[in-house]
Amino acid sequence: MMEGCEYAISNAEAFAEKLSRELQVLDGANIQSIMASEKQVNILMKLLDEALKEVDQIELKLSSYEEMLQSVKEQMDQISESNHLIHLSNTNNVKLLSEIEFLVNHMDLAKGHIKALQEGDLASSRGIEACTNAADALLQCMNVALRPGHDMLLAVKQQQQRFSDLRELFARRLASHLNNVFVQQGHDQSSTLAQHSIELTLPNHHPFHRDLLRYAKLMEWLKSTDYGKYEGLTKNYMDYLSRLYEREIKDFFEVAKIKMTGTTKESKKFATLPRKESAVKQETESLHGSSGKLTGSTSSLNKLSVQSSGNRRSQSSSLLDMGNMSASDLDVADRTKFDKIFEQVLSELEPLCLAEQDFISKFFKLQQHQSIPGTMAEAEDLDGGTLSRQHNCGTPLPVSSEKDMIRQMMIKIFRCIEPELNNLIALGDKIDSFNSLYMLVKMSHHVWTAQNVDPASFLSTTLGNVLVTVKRNFDKCISNQIRQMEEVKISKKSKVGILPFVAEFEEFAGLAESIFKNAERRGDLDKAYTKLIRGVFVNVEKVANESQKTPRDVVMMENFHHIFATLSRLKISCLEAEKKDAKQKYTDHLQSYVIYSLGQPLEKLNHFFEGVEARVAQGIREEEVSYQLAFNKQELRKVIKEYPGKEVKKGLDNLYKKVDKHLCEEENLLQVVWHSMQDEFIRQYKHFEGLIARCYPGSGVTMEFTIQDILDYCSSIAQSH
Repeated sequence: MMEGCEYAISNAEAFAEKLSRELQVLDGANIQSIMASEKQVNILMKLLDEALKEVDQIELKLSSYEEMLQSVKEQMDQISESNHLIHLSNTNNVKLLSEIEFLVNHMDLAKGHIKALQEGDLASSRGIEACTNAADALLQCMNVALRPGHDMLLAVKQQQQRFSDLRELFARRLASHLNNVFVQQGHDQSSTLAQHSIELTLPNHHPFHRDLLRYAKLMEWLKSTDYGKYEGLTKNYMDYLSRLYEREIKDFFEVAKIKMTGTTKESKKFATLPRKESAVKQETESLHGSSGKLTGSTSSLNKLSVQSSGNRRSQSSSLLDMGNMSASDLDVADRTKFDKIFEQVLSELEPLCLAEQDFISKFFKLQQHQSIPGTMAEAEDLDGGTLSRQHNCGTPLPVSSEKDMIRQMMIKIFRCIEPELNNLIALGDKIDSFNSLYMLVKMSHHVWTAQNVDPASFLSTTLGNVLVTVKRNFDKCISNQIRQMEEVKISKKSKVGILPFVAEFEEFAGLAESIFKNAERRGDLDKAYTKLIRGVFVNVEKVANESQKTPRDVVMMENFHHIFATLSRLKISCLEAEKKDAKQKYTDHLQSYVIYSLGQPLEKLNHFFEGVEARVAQGIREEEVSYQLAFNKQELRKVIKEYPGKEVKKGLDNLYKKVDKHLCEEENLLQVVWHSMQDEFIRQYKHFEGLIARCYPGSGVTMEFTIQDILDYCSSIAQSH
């Protein structure tokens, strides 16, 4: 069409007219076509009407379908809601079942456990095991961690109350049974005391501990569930056992005292001996009857004053005088016996205390190194004061640690050990103060051993306290010896000889060296040596100055010789300087005594030559002295003739007798002194001969006796006596 209208662009109007004419032609054709198809239109209209009716019917069906679908939707909504509720219900049921199962599983106690708690046999091993299992199960039920809201359930409240009633019932049963066991133990042990009364042994508590340890788990249960009853049992145990141990330990120490003093128990009980018995028995009775605290001081105890015969020490300075035996025989026997008895006492006490402490730790579940709340108040005093309960509600009071509780329990149970040990030590010191040496070494060793195990333990503390007493007695022994040195009195009518305190120092040093060999307290002995040797030196000189019968030099010479010999034999390292000093003093006073006693045996000759030496000192030549009128050859011969060999021998014999009277037999120094005098006499003789040769050369003047004569005289005199 566009190709047939190429001019449309150039002639639009013509083109529009052409289009209009064609449109009219088409409209006319259409009208004619319509008018020709009217019949068909009617048919079409009829079909349209029928279609509308069909549409209406379809709409009616659709409406009914819609109504039906609406009902189904509501039903589906109801079903959906019902399904949600069913799911929620199922979920709740599952949770409820879980909670019920939790409560049933954790809060249901088996009938067998209930029966064991109510009436289980606490005496048999099987019954104890059943009760232990039941108690553990009950504790688990009571300690179950309830979830929020459980405690509001009536059944839970009822079950908890039932558990509390069972716990209270079983706690009462357990406490009552154990209290009966404690009491029975006291009776059973008392029946065995008689067989130990004659032996120095302590009863063995191991069977009792073994039986009680079967209840250890139940005690742990009681401690965690009812601390009040646990504390009550602890206190009752201490009360019963302290009385039992007190009887056992006192009887044990009674036997030790009897064995120390050598008395017997056949006639009367030791503690009830009458005062008219021997001094040792009297003192033992007074010590046994003493009570209360002992501070360890024995300054109020006086020495036994039983006299000894054949003892070289005086009564005032004697340390052990009993019966009529010699001190040395009695000392050796008694000190050996005392040492064994004292060691036996300590050896019996140590395992007893250690076993009891170990048992307490295990039975009462008290660990040595764990800090926990405790209930025991501190002891009122260290000798076993009452451990009081500060409360009755079962709430623990704080203490520093369970270790402290163990120590306080041990103090209460063994409150009599320290006083009894102090009494025994006082008796040993009274029998013989040298016993303090044995006690110091033994006690030091046992303290050292105990402190290596546990420095803060009851045993270590108690033995440490007693060691203070022993050390004080040892110091007192040293002080007494020094005081006795100062108080010693010598006879004015007899020669002095070896002083008593010098002999005592030798005895002390010999005994101490044998006792302290490889001992831990060697330093204490060295300090004592220093004090004693200083006192010995000072008082030997004091006595020597006061001596009237015996020359001062003899007293000094003999006693320092004895001291030097003692120190040389014992080889005491800390007294090396004193040994050298003693040797020097001995040598000096020997020389002094020799010169003093020998004097000038050729007195006139000595005076003559003193004059000669004086002239030479004035400047006169030695060979010109003979020209002096008073010192010429004739005067020399005159003086020499006054000392023939016979007179010299007589003078030496008198001198020997004089020296023999001065010296004592104990030290055996007579020949030493005599030999020194011989040497001194020969020295003087040679001095005179030398002067004659120098001042009177060629004169032919000689002494009327020779050196060989002097040697013969001295030898003959010594042999004749």
